[in-house]
Amino acid sequence: MTNTSLRSTDSLLHATPLVAILRGVTEATVLEVARVVVDAGFRVIEVPLNSPNALASIRLLSDAFGQECVCGAGTVTDVADVQRVYDAGGRLIVAPNVDQSVIAAALQLNMLVMPGVATATEAFSAVKAGATQLKLFPASTYGPNHLRALRAVLPQHIKLYPVGGVTPNELPAWKQAGAAGFGFGSELFSPRYSIEEVAQRAHAIVSSYQRA
Repeated sequence: MTNTSLRSTDSLLHATPLVAILRGVTEATVLEVARVVVDAGFRVIEVPLNSPNALASIRLLSDAFGQECVCGAGTVTDVADVQRVYDAGGRLIVAPNVDQSVIAAALQLNMLVMPGVATATEAFSAVKAGATQLKLFPASTYGPNHLRALRAVLPQHIKLYPVGGVTPNELPAWKQAGAAGFGFGSELFSPRYSIEEVAQRAHAIVSSYQRA
């Protein structure tokens, strides 16, 4: 796989700003799942590190889809894992929290980084560390009005992505509040879903986003 630059990973994210979160995916199924997700229109795929053999799945994803998608890891809370994800071919680091050392390590490797924030204090801490893409997490416990308030005080170039409990029918309200994109976990994928169900959910999400 040819390494993509930060500019090209940003372009893929902004083209269809939807992150597919494949928590619990396995090496045996990751490529099949990714294929239907990509076919639906997703261009960013995250394998949380608490999934079985996550780094092996990231390597498979990067080799197979690295030219058309940004592939990487979620639930990254340790600096050492940033390097491990990079070595596996991943170019995306998503975290549930703000750890300035994780952000710095990802940016040093020219990776796309999305730390998780909830408050204005956390958001500005992430921005100070160099992050420009922020994950509002968990989104369902805060709501669009909270995002709108954050959007009002953050620099205009900072992008906010609600993640956690966002359903397709809620996308218009979130977009009106200033959401730049979204991340979908169990709304999109679970190991218990059939591949047909994942495909159906993926198409429904993309269609809802386009309509919103």
